[in-house]
Amino acid sequence: MKIETGLDLFLKKEFTRFRKARIGLLCNQASVNINLRHASELFLQKKLKLNLGCFIGPQHGIRGEKQDNMVESEDFIDPNSQLPVYSLYGASRKPTPKILEDLDTFVIDLQDIGCRIYTFMYTMLYCLQAAKAHNKKVVVLDRPNPIGGEQVEGNLLKLEFSSFVGLFPMTTRHGMTMGELALMFNEELSIHCDLEVIRMKGWKRNLYPEAWGRPWVPPSPNIPVADSAQTFSGTVHFEGTNVSEGRGTAMPFLYLGAPYIEADTLADKMNSLKLPGVFFRAIYFQPTFHKGKDQVCGGVHIHVLDRKKFNSFEAGIHLLSTVAQLYPEKFAWKQPPYEYEYDKMPIDLIAGTDELRNLIESKSSIKKFLEQSKKDVLAFKKIRSRYLIY
Repeated sequence: MKIETGLDLFLKKEFTRFRKARIGLLCNQASVNINLRHASELFLQKKLKLNLGCFIGPQHGIRGEKQDNMVESEDFIDPNSQLPVYSLYGASRKPTPKILEDLDTFVIDLQDIGCRIYTFMYTMLYCLQAAKAHNKKVVVLDRPNPIGGEQVEGNLLKLEFSSFVGLFPMTTRHGMTMGELALMFNEELSIHCDLEVIRMKGWKRNLYPEAWGRPWVPPSPNIPVADSAQTFSGTVHFEGTNVSEGRGTAMPFLYLGAPYIEADTLADKMNSLKLPGVFFRAIYFQPTFHKGKDQVCGGVHIHVLDRKKFNSFEAGIHLLSTVAQLYPEKFAWKQPPYEYEYDKMPIDLIAGTDELRNLIESKSSIKKFLEQSKKDVLAFKKIRSRYLIY
């Protein structure tokens, strides 16, 4: 069975309704149809008679070439179409008057990875707000959630720790699609812009990428395989530390380690917790860039054995706490800035709270934090349920 995304269905029949609109296409390298042809190429087909005013790119650039956080992209002219390409991860994260004058309708086609700590949904949120303020329309071409749409995990973001990796009080793993997120943001944040979601055909909430009927295209440079998305909701917390989250290797967010970690010790400690659906294999790796560059790092490779039982958030929090306990003299938090926030600690922005950091610093148990996260999940599910469309 092959899933038809919002892009596939837009190009099949919905496009005729938008021929009179000047379209600004927010996309990146993963914005491809079922035949792996890019949305920018497809929208420019003469037979469609679409009026494309500009392209817009999110974090990592419209071509997905920018590696890290706060590596900005510049505006440029697309050499094929001669249309302007505007960056929403550069001088501004919000649509500027220059962008807005080139369009009537935002068409958004971005592949999310199912975690609150990922900027694409907030770029979309800013487009919703700009659309309302300037009387524009937003059309979201929906795509599957690569870690499924059933499981919800993690703690609720506290608004005092809002940032570009968290602008809405939801759990770490949200179990929603970009279309569903757009509907929730539009209503819960009282934006009320003219929003339309082009729904997918054939996607079910229990489907993972191997059942999509199409190849995996990395939505950002460090999600090269779908397995990286599966662990991301837990391992992303290591971005707030001096421990490598696997950037500079072939397995980002699946490899975790540092030069000071003894691999077997960490793996044995983690496996002794008997967390469901996962095995921690002792490894050594040498990143080619980023943390631990050209150094041998000891750590673990996270093998997800059962996706239904595996709780990525809890596994990541246990791993973070364990590394801090085993290596109190060498483990350290990353210092600001992080995602354009210059005062708050990066780990607090990632976690959406300072509670986790305070517990680890005081060598306290994380048990109550994890228990509270289960209550947070129940609270968020009540809100989330109003916007599920599959």
